[in-house]
Amino acid sequence: MSDLFKNLNRSGMGGKGSPMMTREAAVGAALELISARVSSPGIVELKNEMDNLSRYADQIQAALQTAE
Repeated sequence: MSDLFKNLNRSGMGGKGSPMMTREAAVGAALELISARVSSPGIVELKNEMDNLSRYADQIQAALQTAE
């Protein structure tokens, strides 16, 4: 597992960091997921994944806020 995922709550994703810091961490995590998906076998369109980047980041932030 990427160190980015291991350290999400330490980076402010638990709601304790600045809004900019929490968003940057969520976007970074979403980019890691997109990277893994695009690298996997099968047909995945990078443009479609990048179009969903903001939605993925929103979902990551929401999931971490409800986990507390």
